Amino acid sequence: MSFLDTRHKKKSFSLTVFLLSALLLLLFYIGLTYMDPPIENGITVNFGSMEYGSGRVQPKEKIQPQQNETPEVTEEEAEQLPEQTEEPIAEPITPEKESEKVLTQESEESILIKQQAEAKRKAEEAARKVKEEAERVERARQAAAEKARLEEEAKKKKLDALMGGLNNSDGTAQGSEGDDSQQGDKGQLNGDPYATSYYGSPGSGSGTGGYGLNGRSLANQGKVQQECNEEGRVVVRIVVDRNGKVIEATPGVKGTTNNAPCLLEPARKTAFLHSWNSDSRAPSQQIGFVVVNFKLGE
Repeated sequence: MSFLDTRHKKKSFSLTVFLLSALLLLLFYIGLTYMDPPIENGITVNFGSMEYGSGRVQPKEKIQPQQNETPEVTEEEAEQLPEQTEEPIAEPITPEKESEKVLTQESEESILIKQQAEAKRKAEEAARKVKEEAERVERARQAAAEKARLEEEAKKKKLDALMGGLNNSDGTAQGSEGDDSQQGDKGQLNGDPYATSYYGSPGSGSGTGGYGLNGRSLANQGKVQQECNEEGRVVVRIVVDRNGKVIEATPGVKGTTNNAPCLLEPARKTAFLHSWNSDSRAPSQQIGFVVVNFKLGE
């Protein structure tokens, strides 16, 4: 045959015929099984054998009608009688069925009530958890604010102690400072705390000034130029030891007019270029300020 002209086609044809034959044999023994119908099951129902009856006892056998109870009807009377049709008899509702229906309705209503109560309980539980979380966050915020306030007060007290109690307002601090012949603490409460003299505040020109280190004379100073073209005043809080060396510098404190980062870093480096005379009687750490004025083009 022309369609089996090659060895491969013949081999494929033989394999196909073999597989189809095996499949037919398999279906013959497995797929064509006859199943017997199941045995019929049911309930015997007695529909009665007479057109009349009374009582609640169901007879097990057919009852023959009594002759004297069956009236004879002629053909003419039978034709005149109206045609009677059988009406379906409504099944009476027994107390058991009535109670079952009531119980079913009550069960559905009780399940619905339970579901609503469970949903309400879950909603209240979620609201309670949200409220507790909000209260916890608020307490944490208040605690953090109180801690920050206490730390700020402690910092102010430490600063006041290092500066000789300048912020005490009870008027009981001892000592006297000024350039007059009378005892007292010369200055104004609303004056500039970084001023280098008792009259007015530092000028607006370029340079540094306003040290606030009583009893110490400036031994050396310098200035680091800015790397941007900004203008303003930067106040640097410094801590000086007995040797007059700056050991700590914090730029951008109160009195600063420009907080640009390109000015804060040069001001901090400028503060470290300052030094004061060594004094063994001076406090171990003395607080002061260096005011650095920057101008445009410098």
